[in-house]
Amino acid sequence: MAHRVCPWWLGYFLVSPLRRLLQDPRSIVAPYVKEGMTVLEPGPGMGFFSLDLARLVGPNGHVIAVDVQPKMLAALRRRAQRAGLGGRIETRQATGSGLGVGDLGGKAGFVLAFALVHEVPDVRAFFAEVAAALAPGGQVLVAEPSGHVTEGEFEATLEAARRAGLRVVGQPAIRRSRTALLARA
Repeated sequence: MAHRVCPWWLGYFLVSPLRRLLQDPRSIVAPYVKEGMTVLEPGPGMGFFSLDLARLVGPNGHVIAVDVQPKMLAALRRRAQRAGLGGRIETRQATGSGLGVGDLGGKAGFVLAFALVHEVPDVRAFFAEVAAALAPGGQVLVAEPSGHVTEGEFEATLEAARRAGLRVVGQPAIRRSRTALLARA
């Protein structure tokens, strides 16, 4: 699997309102997100899902968006401020050593890994961090673009998740995606 990070400028296309016709963020995440919840969103780009996640967690919830690209995070912060959601979304820059979410130990009620895992250089370490951040009863939605990720590559992703102590509990239907809903084993 190639581990190339999406160029920052492509983020403008990924937040296009036209994309909502194919993948509506709210309908994708609403079944898993509750008011007051802490949500971890690695690889948010410019926030296609982040704003809807922030609306769903409400004023007492928190979205932690972690990306490797400062330009993506800056655009996400601007979009969140314009939408009046800046106080609900915390942005963090990931490092070469990981997501930097050790402080979340057992607090994330939901983790969204959308079109991200194929870009991660160490998938096993990624899922270990995600599993450590996950609250009891929390869930992880992994969705990989079927045009970029083969069935075999996706199965390797799920095997890495299993090794981190996660199990598949569902496979939601998302257009043009290979998906798995994960929970602690």
